[in-house]
Amino acid sequence: MISSSIAEAQAKAPRQEMRRASFYSLTAVASFHLAYTFFACAPLIIAFLYSLYRLSSLLPTNRQAFYFGLAIGLAIYIPQLAFFWTLFQVGALPLWIILSCWLAAFVVLGRACLRRFGVIAWACAAPFVWLGLEYFRSELYYFRFSWLSPGYVFSETPWLSYFSAFGVYGTGFVLMALVSFVSVFPRLTGVWRLGTALGLLLIFLYPMVPSAKVPANASSVRVAGIQFEFAPVMDIREALDIAVKKLPEVDVFVLSEYSFTGPIPDIIRKWCLVHHKYLIAGGEDVIGQGQYYNVAYVVGPDGSIVFQQAKCVPVQLMKDGLAAKSQKIWNSPWGKIGLAICYDASYTRVLDELVRQGAEALIIPTMDVVDWGARQHKLHGRVGPMRSAEYRLPIFRLCSSGISQIITASGVVSARAPYPGSGSIISGQMTLTSAGGKIPPDRLLAFASVVATGFLAVFVLFGRRSNALENSQLSMSAM
Repeated sequence: MISSSIAEAQAKAPRQEMRRASFYSLTAVASFHLAYTFFACAPLIIAFLYSLYRLSSLLPTNRQAFYFGLAIGLAIYIPQLAFFWTLFQVGALPLWIILSCWLAAFVVLGRACLRRFGVIAWACAAPFVWLGLEYFRSELYYFRFSWLSPGYVFSETPWLSYFSAFGVYGTGFVLMALVSFVSVFPRLTGVWRLGTALGLLLIFLYPMVPSAKVPANASSVRVAGIQFEFAPVMDIREALDIAVKKLPEVDVFVLSEYSFTGPIPDIIRKWCLVHHKYLIAGGEDVIGQGQYYNVAYVVGPDGSIVFQQAKCVPVQLMKDGLAAKSQKIWNSPWGKIGLAICYDASYTRVLDELVRQGAEALIIPTMDVVDWGARQHKLHGRVGPMRSAEYRLPIFRLCSSGISQIITASGVVSARAPYPGSGSIISGQMTLTSAGGKIPPDRLLAFASVVATGFLAVFVLFGRRSNALENSQLSMSAM
């Protein structure tokens, strides 16, 4: 009788664990979508991280851990990145799967680490593993893609001023460390652990961090941009005429990436000479045999090209030119201004270099095609505020069809142009950061985490198993 009861209990245990795993999977998906859909729900991203952390202790095999993580990723990325289908058609399927594999890798590594080293060791390792995987998938391999990182969820929210101090990747590290901390208390149930983590997060974030004060002698530049996409040269010239009459005080006008197929046309350079204005616009520096550099040109008030910068990270799987061989700063009349092009802003390693060279502001011509949809534009619009806040630099991001933004050094969007908004004009004043920007501390920690995660993965997945230690951890899922 006793033996049959034990057998029945053992049979029920796996079913209970699978139900709990399903619950946490649904929680992860729901909390992620809520956090990325409603700005007020941004703190729910911690429920997403907590659910992934808990899954590592519930699944009996690495294969199941991988499948659960993969399913969560697909349920997240397919709705959020549906525009991949517009860009790549059937090619979107492997891209969604590749992104989902990174979440699966976290759950698998968590399960393996738990069974090899125990609960405390995994609690200590989890923030580093999360940071290592996130940084690698975002910055270090061919299909790198940084969007939908937990850090970006706080863009344009009151919490941005806090998390930007850690950096976009450091934000995920801090939140996972909070999850790990509350998860090692065995007397707390899963719901209470999640509630405690959210409570600690809100306490940590209150009261608000005040914005940095602008020095009285800070240099300012008046900027304006016109949203145009694949427009004829004469239409652009007419729009510039209208804009300069409406905004004669503007110092620098900006057009989007790929405003011109080739160098800046003579008629546009003549416009700069006639009106004595600076113009930044995207074009192509053709080098022959169908190859070119995607370039942001700066035309001076005398009509000459005074500076140019090629795109550093061409969009993968698309015709987007060759990668820039170098990066330099434009020493403008108002201070040092860094130029990046569209996708470049998604990569910290690109903008970090401009900050190291002393950039006091950033201008980013961008091509976001209107047919890619509102969701793509909104997700891309989260990048600028995070970059401004973490570098403490103002940014002017001019897009072909929205959402263009003028962003202060504290990450506040002071002006924006809508999507879709062909011909819309955005204007405002950028106050340069005279001391230059600051690179947040997560960059160095990220490289260390990538290396540590690699060693941990090799050791726990391919190293010699210790059955005694693994057996001693069979009860950890009850914690």
